[in-house]
Amino acid sequence: MINDNFVQLPRGSFLMGSDDPLAREREKPLHEVHIAYDIAMCKFPVTVEEYMLFAQATGAEVPEEKHEHLGFDVPVRRVRFHDAKAYCEWKSQREGKTFRLPTEAEWEYACRAGSTGNYCFGNDETLLGDHAWYKENSEGVTHNVGMKKPNAWGLYDMHGNVWEWCLDWYSETYAHTPTDGTAYNVPNEKGRVLRGGSWNGSAENSRCSSRINLGSGGRNYFVGFRVVMEL
Repeated sequence: MINDNFVQLPRGSFLMGSDDPLAREREKPLHEVHIAYDIAMCKFPVTVEEYMLFAQATGAEVPEEKHEHLGFDVPVRRVRFHDAKAYCEWKSQREGKTFRLPTEAEWEYACRAGSTGNYCFGNDETLLGDHAWYKENSEGVTHNVGMKKPNAWGLYDMHGNVWEWCLDWYSETYAHTPTDGTAYNVPNEKGRVLRGGSWNGSAENSRCSSRINLGSGGRNYFVGFRVVMEL
């Protein structure tokens, strides 16, 4: 049974990356990826409230918040990759199901929700404010999850609010990455992949294909995560 906060992703294929002349080299080449297994993705990034339950149960460090007035329904931030993985392991043990970070391919597949444009709603950048908190409308802070429009599959905050950790090690291009939805597992000094853009990021950084990297031990006020559940 799937929790109400999770959406089962349909199996299928999609074109990952971008062939737009303005796209970064790290978003190329455009290539087909096939998701042939069942997973469900959380509708929202993990919130401060959810992370607090984990911290209280395990003694894990609670990330210091820059804006304490933001409350408990904002995405948790300043979470290292290993902290996010530890949260998934705790949640798996607690609920008797397998939770983990999404692979980069799973993340983009879920973000697009069938769209082949720059965003889940197409290419009209003027509509981004309806779907995302980013530097043009965030007023310099994160916001409660689920306040903007979801994508076609019912997922919120896939654009903006916080960058989200993926399982993959970062690769400079997609030339040698998997095409079956699994993670790129070649360790390197570039660290792990972040997806989605953030409250202080540009519209360009919020595109479906946009990707950056951060060392696994990195913690920033624009970085959070969401989880998937294996079915």
